[in-house]
Amino acid sequence: MIMSTMITLSSNNWISMWIGLEINMMSFIPLILLKINKSSSEAAMIYFLTQSVSSMLLMMSVLIMMCKYLIPMNLINMMILMSIMIKLGAAPFHMWIPNIITKMEWNKCGIMLTWQKIAPLFMISNMNNYNINLMIIMSVMVGALGGLNQTSLRKMMAYSSINHIGWMLAINKSMNLWIIYLITYSFMMISLCYLFFNYKFNFINQMSSINMSNTEKISFSIMMLSMGGLPPFIGFLPKWIVIQTLVKEQETLLILIMIMISLVTLMYYLRVMTNMFLSFNSSIKWSNNNYNNNSTIIILMINLSLPLIMIMDIM
Repeated sequence: MIMSTMITLSSNNWISMWIGLEINMMSFIPLILLKINKSSSEAAMIYFLTQSVSSMLLMMSVLIMMCKYLIPMNLINMMILMSIMIKLGAAPFHMWIPNIITKMEWNKCGIMLTWQKIAPLFMISNMNNYNINLMIIMSVMVGALGGLNQTSLRKMMAYSSINHIGWMLAINKSMNLWIIYLITYSFMMISLCYLFFNYKFNFINQMSSINMSNTEKISFSIMMLSMGGLPPFIGFLPKWIVIQTLVKEQETLLILIMIMISLVTLMYYLRVMTNMFLSFNSSIKWSNNNYNNNSTIIILMINLSLPLIMIMDIM
């Protein structure tokens, strides 16, 4: 899986990138099927069919490109862009992401929502002659509004991922910037999936059914606020980069819409926090676990590293 992404990143033509994506698909499906049950089989089938359709569309577009004098280049570029957007799970081609995430375990969700985005984002950043402002707004809106009414934490993380895809696409023309965004987002998402996996959380109401220490509660809350991009946490750094970049490019209306919609995403992150802090904690025998508290403190420190970096920069 790692090698297939490296093949796509080091390619200089569409065919090599397509080969990398195909190897990536065929290497991720066995990961989904490590535990064979009804859910994992459904997830593997949905993933296979979706990725196959997007791969066929990409290959067809590349072959049509040879007849560029017969078919307008803009149409071919749009077809290539659509195929990559399907692979990425950006709106309006996003419906397979929440479906597949609910049928997978947390560790596979973490890989799906982070590593699997690298190759498609790289391919989009190599396409310069396009305008995807509509797709950016749709991804940000779908990610914000789709997560509002969810009780499943997996679906919430899936819609959160779609929202972050919109932010990453906004700065996709500059490779250095979206890589910084993706690294920061990947750290936050993997940390959350790690915590959910250890505590065996699947739904919001489970957050109040386990006795957590204050450090763990604060760590969870800061992770949620960081995912929402609230200062002064580390999740604000990539969003600030996007705001600065779009202001320089004079995309004022786009960034205004994105900032307003990002307030909606904070709504469902706050729902998770309030359920954890304000609900009555009842101790259940089978929910007691000997989870190591050190990892929680490390995550807490990294999330609070942004003010320290700013202070060091000023000095």
